[in-house]
Amino acid sequence: MTGQDLCREAEARLSAAGVISARADAQILFLHAIGRISGSVPPRHALRDHLAAPASDAVAACYADMISARAGRQPVSQIIGFRSFWKHDFRVTRDTLDPRPETELLVELALSVPFGSVLDLGTGTGAILISVLAERPQAFGVGADLSSAALDVARGNAQMIGVRPELVVSNWYDAVTGRFDLILSNPPYIALGEMPDLSPEVRDWEPWLALTDHGDGLSAYRAICAGVQDHLNPGGWLMVEIGFTQGAAVAALLDAAGLVDVAIRQDLGGRDRVVLGRRPGVQGA
Repeated sequence: MTGQDLCREAEARLSAAGVISARADAQILFLHAIGRISGSVPPRHALRDHLAAPASDAVAACYADMISARAGRQPVSQIIGFRSFWKHDFRVTRDTLDPRPETELLVELALSVPFGSVLDLGTGTGAILISVLAERPQAFGVGADLSSAALDVARGNAQMIGVRPELVVSNWYDAVTGRFDLILSNPPYIALGEMPDLSPEVRDWEPWLALTDHGDGLSAYRAICAGVQDHLNPGGWLMVEIGFTQGAAVAALLDAAGLVDVAIRQDLGGRDRVVLGRRPGVQGA
């Protein structure tokens, strides 16, 4: 069978399983099946040639396994083992949240302010922290997460990309010492009652610890704001990702925590995505 034959069958199977992006996923996984057998993933522009050529039995078998996993609604990133985010590829597993493109806004905003130290609460893959530190190599960074398995993934990503954050197992600030110029977080903000409505790729394959607080979706922000005065330097910024309906509520929490210049920023889709605020004072004073 040619690659085109395999991809057509795969697309039909994925469509029947309810995968919206069936054609794109079938093609991406085909290239990665070739790469897994050959040791090098072909570039996207080489897809046409590989579709026209006969596929080896080894590639076909590997591809069939990948399509079976995708038909079971496992995310593509988990099947191929990584997700592209900001300027790097990050390893992902079932122990970590899959980095989303909209989270890049948090990185962009972080890099728009001066800082010499940064704390990432709920770091997961480390995508946010590592992306920021790669752009600011002189800065000191700490990533905290309740999951030691997630921190193992973050540690590997940091080594692969060439940054050296300190990674600690911590329930928010519990094991964090010192103050920082910048605190970042993409915390679990999905209310428990909203979990059944998520896509199977998220609900069934990503860790609930990183998705929901098992409450109203705001408890993480309450914990982050409760410790911000003890851990944020004067003049420093707190920036958090939010669910698109949570802007006003989270902004109120930052305001109540004594932060100023509180603002809500929208992602490329026009949805509220990040709330940020500054601790009064002069940084370094």
